[in-house]
Parts: sequence; structure tokens; C-alpha cells
Amino acid sequence: MAEKGASRGPARRFWSLPRKRRGAPGRHKPDEIMHQDIVPLCAADIQEQLKKRFAYLSGGRGQDGSPVITFPDYPAFSEIPDKEFQNVMTYLTSIPSLQDAGIGFILVIDRRQDKWTSVKASVLRIAASFPANLQLVLVLRPTGFFQRTLSDIAFKFNRDDFKMKVPVMMLSSVPELHGYIDKSQLTEDLGGTLDYCHSRWLCHRTAIESFALMVKQTAQMLQTFGTELAETELPNDVQSTSLVLSVHTEKKAKAKEDLQLALKEGSSILESLREPLAESTSHSVNQDQLDNQATVQRLLAQLNETEAAFDEFWAKHQQKLEQCLQLRHFEQGFREVKSTLDSLAQKIATVTDVGNSLAHVQHLLKDLTSFEEKSSVAVDRARALSLEGQQLIENKHYAVDSIHPKCEELQHLCDHFATEITKRRGLLSKSLELHSLLEMSMKWCDEGIFLLASQPVDKCQSQDGAEAALQEIEKFLETGAENKIQELNKIYKEYECILNQDLLEHVQKVFQKQESTEEMFHRRQASLKKLAAKQTRPVQPVAPRPEALTKSPSPSPGSWKSSESSSSEGSALRRGPYRRAKSEMSENRQGRTGSAGDEEESLAILRRHVMNELLDTERAYVEELLCVLEGYAAEMDNPLMAHLISTGLQNKKSILFGNMEEIYHFHNRIFLRELESCIDCPELVGRCFLERMEEFQIYEKYCQNKPRSESLWRQCSDCPFFQECQKKLDHKLSLDSYLLKPVQRITKYQLLLKEMLKYSKNCEGAEDLQEALSSILGILKAVNDSMHLIAITGYDGNLSDLGKLLMQGSFSVWTDHKRGHTKVKELARFKPMQRHLFLHEKAVLFCKKREENGEGYEKAPSYSYKQSLNMTAVGITENVKGDAKKFEIWYNAREEVYIVQAPTPEIKAAWVNEIRKVLTSQLQACREASQHRALEQSHSLPLPTPSSTSPTKGNTRNVKKLEDRKTDPLSLEGYVSSSLPKPPEKGKGWSKTSQSLEAPEEDGGWSSAEELVNSSDAEEDGGVGPKKLVPGKYTVVMDDEKEGPDALAMRSGDTVEVVEEGAEGLWYVRDLTSSKEGWVPASSLSTLLGKSSSAQCLSSSGKTQCARQLCPEPAKILSPEPV
Repeated sequence: MAEKGASRGPARRFWSLPRKRRGAPGRHKPDEIMHQDIVPLCAADIQEQLKKRFAYLSGGRGQDGSPVITFPDYPAFSEIPDKEFQNVMTYLTSIPSLQDAGIGFILVIDRRQDKWTSVKASVLRIAASFPANLQLVLVLRPTGFFQRTLSDIAFKFNRDDFKMKVPVMMLSSVPELHGYIDKSQLTEDLGGTLDYCHSRWLCHRTAIESFALMVKQTAQMLQTFGTELAETELPNDVQSTSLVLSVHTEKKAKAKEDLQLALKEGSSILESLREPLAESTSHSVNQDQLDNQATVQRLLAQLNETEAAFDEFWAKHQQKLEQCLQLRHFEQGFREVKSTLDSLAQKIATVTDVGNSLAHVQHLLKDLTSFEEKSSVAVDRARALSLEGQQLIENKHYAVDSIHPKCEELQHLCDHFATEITKRRGLLSKSLELHSLLEMSMKWCDEGIFLLASQPVDKCQSQDGAEAALQEIEKFLETGAENKIQELNKIYKEYECILNQDLLEHVQKVFQKQESTEEMFHRRQASLKKLAAKQTRPVQPVAPRPEALTKSPSPSPGSWKSSESSSSEGSALRRGPYRRAKSEMSENRQGRTGSAGDEEESLAILRRHVMNELLDTERAYVEELLCVLEGYAAEMDNPLMAHLISTGLQNKKSILFGNMEEIYHFHNRIFLRELESCIDCPELVGRCFLERMEEFQIYEKYCQNKPRSESLWRQCSDCPFFQECQKKLDHKLSLDSYLLKPVQRITKYQLLLKEMLKYSKNCEGAEDLQEALSSILGILKAVNDSMHLIAITGYDGNLSDLGKLLMQGSFSVWTDHKRGHTKVKELARFKPMQRHLFLHEKAVLFCKKREENGEGYEKAPSYSYKQSLNMTAVGITENVKGDAKKFEIWYNAREEVYIVQAPTPEIKAAWVNEIRKVLTSQLQACREASQHRALEQSHSLPLPTPSSTSPTKGNTRNVKKLEDRKTDPLSLEGYVSSSLPKPPEKGKGWSKTSQSLEAPEEDGGWSSAEELVNSSDAEEDGGVGPKKLVPGKYTVVMDDEKEGPDALAMRSGDTVEVVEEGAEGLWYVRDLTSSKEGWVPASSLSTLLGKSSSAQCLSSSGKTQCARQLCPEPAKILSPEPV
């Protein structure tokens, strides 16, 4: 519940306001004018009536101090309304003090210039309506003889009419008046010396009364404001308390301003009252003037007292409000700090991981240090807040009972957090010590295995060689005392606090590996000791058994901080023996007569070390990604770092980091764990890549964003935010080096897979490794192609509508169009155009390559779109006379011809093959559509299955993948050859070629509506040249021997069916005589078939015949109209 403000008592009574009581003796009190039982008239209210001056209070006094009211000669006295007369009499009689008014008033009625009748009427009127006590009435009767005589007679006869409570004295002259009232108390018109100015008197009375009213209103305002302050409830939050304090301070300033104005006004009036005396020291001051001065002085004193009392009250109220604001700030800070410390304590309590390797523990310790550094801000704030609370207590804050417990709780939270940090560091230190011991043991085992594997068997056959090898082994075994695990029970006891189930199993595996290694050494020692003795026959030493290796766990990485670009010292030490062993094995293999088991053991060691490198670099890669995401990306959302982020970097996190978080989660949660599951069977790692090939597509998105990321980095690389993050992470390299890691990693996999494949050719997973390598190379090609594709500018349509990008590359292009004068114009262009071609499934795009200035990705080229050709109307001529690197792409029956020159013949061949595949696919689609329509019309046969004629689905897995993933020379990785492809599935062979019955023989090329074999070479060279093979039946003219497991041996006279063309120039052939199938090189097949009549589809006449045999459907189906 909100606290109340300052106590109400002082607010209501910080000044005293006594009231005036009518008739009480004595002069005015300080507040007589402000507080009277009957509110008197004010001079301002009857100012016009007072200005008539038919009566005035001159300030004179009788001998006993009676106030003198003078009625001067006023001819129109009888015409004054009774109300006005009554108001003036009431006001004049209210001015003297109660004491003077109690003595009674002396009235001086001057009627010297008047008539007796008016004198009588005036006296009677005054006597009838005078509101106060009268002591004496002095009448100066008319001075004229007649009137004076008449007044004497009339006064005697009418004395009863003047019966009053006081005597009425008729005076004949002014000297007689002086006998009753001293001359100093009479004005000059009555022969006195009293200085009186009616207008000045009226001005002073108006000012004094106005000032009195101002004092009264100011006092009431302060009274109301004080009550408001006293009744204010103190708010419960910082904002409301600040608002209340601000509003009250503003109101207090306004009240003080009004108070100062009142004081200034009173001082001005007092100075005006004292002015006559200041002008002349001989000037006499009457009693009324003295009373006026005293009244103003008392009002000013009252105002000063009121101001002092209010200031005292305000000081107390302000102090309480300020203390309330301090309390609210303290409470708010307490809630925030407590929440932060609770969160930190909960976080450190939930983290129980003690690491699974030396590098992991080192990373955890580094994370703990970083966590402690980040948490120190909250801890320091908590301690500072506790000190602030103690200071409030020392300053006698009103809420001590609330502040003190919070200070104690803050101190407890800080101490508890420090204890948890210390406890966590102790556990990690123990884990680091244990993992260091395990690492040393594993390193010792690995070095021992290398030693055994690298000892040349042939040299050990001699006595000297055996002794040298034995000494080498014994010397190595001596190092085991420092590096081996001595007592397993001792390890269990010493590290009981950190031994979870995983770590316990790890310790047991390391110990088993250690025992297995020692057993291998003992066997080798026994063998060598026999060899060292006098030998009667050669003895083959025992090599390390492979099963001993497979039981041993993978050694932990020496350092997870090595990058793909530069290896750490631990990685160099790890690969050193690996390369040395590989080199020595290669040298010794020629002269070694050992068993196949020794070689397989050596290959197993090499596979294991490739696997170790894959795992080590994968773990390091995951850690580096996490480091970037936590140390940079997460910090961009940290409010404490917001001031360091430049304007150009705000809200750009997704541009700078791309989908790095998605890549991290894939590798950390999925891929790394699957790789670790293959640690005992490295040769099976290819399956991990094949099963996750779709997930690797995320790298294409990352690489496509890389140019934008690099551009943003160059603009903001000097931002203090990056420098601060790099300093916290203790990185030697800046962020851009780590943003390049995903690109480096995806290219690293194919190198490791090649290395693994080299040592696994006869293993179970060799085929998967080969396929995984091809798949990774395909991904690299797709990434590379997509990087080029996003650089195309000026294309109005949607590139995705063109189908999959198959190939891209730069070429020299000449044009030869058959469109009137255009041909002449284009032929005049002897210098070729440089164009970058993009081959899609549905179109081929011609673009102009534009190199950009800059660095990194800014230097990457862009491509200006020039034109595109729809593949439904495209044909090609494979060879152009005079240049093996040229081929033709023609459009709309050679209306447009583009002569394309590739950089190398290999690139040309790759493009021609790929275009052939696209045209073949279109032709097959045409055939299927034709068959579909024909069968629908006849209703005689079921619909054909698309897979039976589809060239893409009819191929085997290896052929398909190799064709789909074949890369151009500009991709990230070069083309990788494949092993011999598998035979096609039964019933799924496809006819490679067909020829339109209406195809013009003079065209030396083919399209999707024509024979796919180009005959331009034979025609241009006079029929000389290698024959082109097409699917069909042939007769073998020569004998052939089988050269491989999948190869087919044929004999002269056999009838064979050429089924399809595979990769690497191989054709799949079915021997109809022996019912055998197999792969045959195209060159050998051409020789074996010779001039078989069934193969005469190479000439222009033969083409038509083949077309009739292989494609009996109507010719109109084979010549689709261009889209």
C-alpha cells in the first residue's frame, strides 16, 4: 500500500490566523483586515461615493483619543441617497481600531455657508443613521447674521428634536471649535494644521485593502496546497514518483512566485505610506497614517512567517518524495538484478557437461571464463546496489525496514553465484586433468602403432635389423611410464566427481586401447627376439592386428581451433607420422614380401587417420561457427552493445551472417554425430554424406548471400562493435575470415573423401565413397553455377522457369543468320563476340560478361543478358571444319546459326554431350506423347510407362549421378572420373538416336526433331572419319577378350544388340547369341563391328533406314514446332 505524504498537522497549521472580534479592546491584530466576523466594505467598493467627500476621516483625535469625522460644507448633502450615506458612514466608522472606536466618535459638522434648515436636516439625518458610538457632535452654524440669529432661536425652540445620546454643541466660530479639539487635530479648512489629502487617503486605503486581500488569498492558496501535499499517496513505481515530484515542485514554484509578488506589493505600499515623512522630517503623521503603516508592516510580517513555515513544510515533503524516488529506483534495480542473477545461477546450475575431449574441456573452460566476464556486469551492479542501499540506511531513509533485507539478499546472491562459478571451474579443471592424461595415453598408443606400422619387414629379417627394431621398441616402451594410465581404480577414485557414464566408458576404452597396444608390442617383441637370435630360417614378424585398432576409440583432437586454411601445431604433429608412415609403406611395398594382412592393416591405419582428420576439422568447424554466432551474431541483439553498432549495420544481421545458424545446427546436431558413429569403420563414412546430401543444399543459399555479406562487411568493418567482439573472443583474425569458413568447409570434404577413397578401394563402403565424392562435386558445381546465375542482369522473365541449370561457361561466338542483308552484316564481324552461355533444360542464354572492380566477391563478374534460344527449336553440329574446339548451335532450321568456340576440346565435348542429352529428352517426350495419343485412339494397347523410354530414368544410378554432377572447368572442383558403370535394368534400355524422315541431308547436325548423330564430318571430309555408333543389332566381325568384371567377351559371328551409351565412351551391349551383357569401349566396339550391314546408319541414306526401323511413328511427331 502506498505511503502517505508528510503529516497533515504541519500542512494545515504552518501559520496562525487569529480572528478579529467586534468590540474587543486594543488595536488590530496582524490579520484583522483578513478575518472579521462581518466582512466590511472596502474602499474600492464605494470609491465613487467616497470621492464626493461629504464626510471624511482626517485622522484627527479628540482630547481623549476619540476619532474625528468631519462633515465639510457640502451644498448637495440633502441629495445624497440614504444607501450611499449609510455605506460611507459604515466604512468610515470601521477604519479606527476597536479601542478608539469604543471611546466614541466626535463629529464636526461644518455648516457655516449653509442655512439653518439644512443644518437641522443634516444633524437629524446623521443622528438617525450613524452606525457607531458618538461622544460629541460639534456644529459650526451659519455665519450670516440672519441665519446665525435664526439658528439660535430655532435651536432653543427645537432642542427636543435634537435629543441624542451625546450632546450637540452649536459653535459660532472656528476658535470655539479649537476649544474642543486641538488645532493639530483639525484640517486647514477648520483652522487646524493637520495635513490631509482626501485623494491620497483614498489611494492608500484602496492599496492597503487590496494588499490585505492579496495576503488573505495567498494564505488560502498555501493552505490548500499544503493540504494537497499532505494527502498525496506516494506512488509505487519510479515513473509515477518522478511525475509527482515534478508536479509538486512546479506547483511549489508557482506558490512561491505568488508569495513573492505579495511581499513586493506590501513593500511598495509601505514605502508609499512613508513617503511624506521621507520628503520632510518636520511633517507630522496622524494616528490613522501610523495605523496604516502598522497594518502593512503586520501583513508583511505575517507573509514572511507564512513563507518560512511553508518552506519548512515543503522541505520535509520534498525530502520524503525524493527518498520515495530513491526507494523506487532501488526496488526497481533490485528486481532487475535479482532476476539476472537468478537466471545466471540457473544457467550455470543446468550446465553439467564436463567435456568429452581435451579440446572440448578447454573450450568449456574458455566459455566459463567468458560467461564469468559477462556475468561480472550483473554481479558488480548487484554489489553497487547493495552499497547504495546501505547509504540510504545511513542517511536515515524512512523505509529502512524494506531496504535492509534487500541488501542482505543481494549480498547472498552474489556470494552464491561466486561459489557456483568456483565449483564449476573446479570440476572442469579436474576434467581437463583427466582428459590430458587420456590424451597422453592415446597419443602414446598412436605413436606406438605408427612405430609398428613403419618398421620395414624386410630389414627385420636380418639379425641386426631385428635387434635394431627391438631396441627401438624397448626404448619406446620406456616412455610408457610417463604417458600411460597406471591404475584404473585410482583414476576412478580420484575423478569420481566428474565420471559420468560417457566419460567412464571413454576411460575404459582408452585403457583397453592401451592394453591392446601393449599386447601388440609384446607380440612384436617376442617375434623380434626370435629373429635376433641365430636364425635357421626366415621368420615373418607379426604386424599389428587390425581388430586391435577397431576396438580403440578415436583420439580426441589436439586442438579444435585449427582452421581449414592453416593447421595447428597439434594437427601438424598428428599428420606428420601419418604421412611418414604412408611414405615408408610406399617405399617398402616394392621390396616387401609380407602378407596381404600387413597391407590391409596399414591401409586401416591410414583410413583411421583420414577419419581422425575429418572429425578433428569437423569439430573445429562446429566450434568456430558457434563462436561466431555467440560472439558476434548474438551480441548484435545485446542492448549493452547497441551503442557500438553503426547505423549502416543496424537490422542487417541476416545479411551479414546469412543462414550460418542453420548450417551450425545441421553440423552440430546431425552431421557431426553421424561422423562420430563411423569412427570404428571409417570406410563407411560415405553413407553419412549420401544420407545427408539434401541438407548440404543449405550451402548454396549461404554462398549466394556471400557477396552481400562481403559488401556489408567492407562498409562496416571499422565499426567499434566488431573490434569489441574480436577483443572479447581473443581472436587474431577478424570476422570476415570466419565468415569464409563455410565456403572453405564445403570444398574440404571432397579432398578428404578422395583421400579416404584412395585407401578404401577394396573395402565394403568404396562404392558409397565414390558416390559421395560425386555428390559433393555435384553440390560444388551447383553452388558455383548458382553464384554465376544470380549475377545475370537484364533478364525479364523468371530464371527458374527455364528449368535446372546444367552448364555455364565463357565462349567465343560468331553468328551466321540467313535473313537477307543480315547475313552480310553479321559475316562482316570477323572478331568473335565474347559470350557467357547458360545451358538450362528449356533454353540456352547468351550473356555478356562484365568484370567488376573491387576485392573479394565485389570482383566477381556480372552477366548482361543478350538473348535466349528455346531448346525445342535448337539443333547442333558437333564439329566445324578447321577447329576441334568449335561447334554450331542453330535455331529454327538454321535461320540463326551460332558458331561457338570453347576454350578446350574437352569443354566442347562436355557441352555437346549435355546438349545432346537435353535434345534426347525432348525427343523421347515427343515419342511418348505420340504413343499416348495413338494408344488412346486405338484402345488396343495399355499406356506405356514413362520410365521405359525416359533417358534420365533408364540410366543406372552411377551413370545418372555422373552425368548430372559433371562439372565445367570453372566450377569449384574439376571433373572426377567414375568407375565402370553398372548395366541398365532389364526392360529399361533406350534408343539413343532417331532421325526425322523429313530431315534435310545438307544440314550437318541434329536437333530433337532429327537424327542425333552429326554427319557433317563425313560429308565434309568425303566420307572419311570414325563411324558413329547408334543403338541397334549388329554382327561381330572380330574376336574380343574380356578385360574387366563387367566387360563382355565377344566372338566373330555373334549377333549383338547395342543397348545404350554410358559414361567415359562405354556402350552397353547384349550378346543375343550367348545371352550375356556387358560394357564395351566405343573404340573397340567400332572395330569389332567393322562394316556390319546392320550398322549402316552413319551415311545419309542409312539414316533414313534406321529412322524407319527404330522410330516407326509418324514423322510429324518428330518435328515439333518451336515454342
